Amino acid sequence: MENQFLTLKYPNMKEINKIIRLKAKDVWQYEDRDLTPWLCDNVDVIGDIIGIQLTNAFREQSTGSFNVDIKAEDLEGNIVIVENQFGNSDHDHLGKLITYLSSFEAKTAIWIVEYPRTEHVNAINWLNEGSNGCKFFLLKLEAIQIGDSAPAPLLTKIVGPSKESLDLGQVKKEDAQRFNLRHSFWEQLLNRAKKQGLTSFSAISPSKDAWVGATAGIRGMQYVAWVNQYTTRIELRIDRGKGSEEENLKILNELKQHSNEIEKIFGEELQWADLEGYRVCSIRKDYEDGGYKSEPEVINVITEKIVNALIMLEKATKSFIIKYK
Repeated sequence: MENQFLTLKYPNMKEINKIIRLKAKDVWQYEDRDLTPWLCDNVDVIGDIIGIQLTNAFREQSTGSFNVDIKAEDLEGNIVIVENQFGNSDHDHLGKLITYLSSFEAKTAIWIVEYPRTEHVNAINWLNEGSNGCKFFLLKLEAIQIGDSAPAPLLTKIVGPSKESLDLGQVKKEDAQRFNLRHSFWEQLLNRAKKQGLTSFSAISPSKDAWVGATAGIRGMQYVAWVNQYTTRIELRIDRGKGSEEENLKILNELKQHSNEIEKIFGEELQWADLEGYRVCSIRKDYEDGGYKSEPEVINVITEKIVNALIMLEKATKSFIIKYK
């Protein structure tokens, strides 16, 4: 072990020594026989870094065919597990950390490693976004020496739970719930569309998106259904592509000249939407009696209503849009 150090001298000042960073193995030769016992006996050092007071630390606690390096408790009696590692962080130790957390029903997991890899930093961040109420910490292990002093441990918190990670986790959870509800809504609607003979939608698969659409057989025209939490919409969407604002509006206005005939076939009044500032135009109908967050019996009614409305919108507009093919 190199034990040299630099001394900086300034007039009228005492000597100031530089910090020397040591390899962990220069201080704790063996992980199981040296590092783990030291951390267990000095568990307060870990607690100071993560901001949780730790007590009742024991090492090499068994869980089936594995032994967790350290098992401790917080002041509320919740289990805290510690896994330490020389060298680069690896998948094996990450897997063990999660296994120990589950086996001991712990609330806090601490991974102490000499060289944290980026993918494992990201993994711990991701785990902290979860909704299971567990906390994950990743600490960097170093040792330092000042002058010819005895070596001292240096633990640095690389990753830990935060309000931001919990907020992000909640957003992801809400997104997942929304995506699942929308997928279920479209699955029901598309199954009903096949049964009711809406052939243009027969090749479409349910998705997590807010809309599903089928070509009208005309370039830049689609029959589309939209769903929000408690509302739905159908439309003939007109979008000839980039730079087509004037063409889209021209088609909409030409179709609008036949609005009485189209609305008579459709059976209801339609909205002729030439939204200012948007390229897309549409002939649409909004419904406010159900969406993907509605009760199952309401969704059953609204999906039937939307399929029937799409059938009638196709029937009402097909003969008028054929000239744009």
